[in-house]
Amino acid sequence: MPNILAIETSAELASCALLAGDHVIARSTAGVRTHSQSILPMVQELLREAGLQLSDCDAVAFGAGPGSFTGVRTACGVAQGLAFGAGLLVLPLVTLAAMAQACRERTGATEVLAVLDARMGEVYWAQYRFIGDGTGAGGWTEVAAPALCAPQAVAPLPAEGLAACGNGFAAYPEAFAGKAFAAGALDDIMPHARELALLAAPAFAAGQALPPAQAQPLYLRNKVAYTSAERQAINAAKVEA
Repeated sequence: MPNILAIETSAELASCALLAGDHVIARSTAGVRTHSQSILPMVQELLREAGLQLSDCDAVAFGAGPGSFTGVRTACGVAQGLAFGAGLLVLPLVTLAAMAQACRERTGATEVLAVLDARMGEVYWAQYRFIGDGTGAGGWTEVAAPALCAPQAVAPLPAEGLAACGNGFAAYPEAFAGKAFAAGALDDIMPHARELALLAAPAFAAGQALPPAQAQPLYLRNKVAYTSAERQAINAAKVEA
């Protein structure tokens, strides 16, 4: 198993995780306005706990989106800075897939709808199917690709045993009222670096890692330019590396 550092800052919770062999350790902190300041100390803490240097890792994974515009750029920029400094590859991963992974771990579902509050009266959503290999292992495939729309326009494809998760259901309860797929939705599941780290291992094995310069956030809304806080986080990451 590779050693992979994962960073997730696309929503209110900032988190880091370190996959070291078959063991995952994670840290998280709330407060979206402090993500750029909190992420590097958490990375350092994880590496110390594992007894590793950043250069001992094989790749840096990050939540590429969809999510908060500032948040996904922060994760991408910090991952690039760390990877550049340590000579590592990066793995951009979809935040909604991480939510599906968390939902499967809690419920055992193989059909998952992930819905994340996008603010401004909209949600990000995607639908996934887990295909096992008969040994308990397997991987995810997209049934419906990540999209941005009004909550009432979310339209998953029919799937037996479809489980739903994400804070989009709590943010817009009226829009989902009466919809069968929303019944019992786990609205506390959010993107987290722990699940990104678990998804990163098969992605790395499949050759999906990229040079840092090629990493891009997954934008479903358009905006440009880093904030000063994001630039400081990126530069600090390069210095630390």
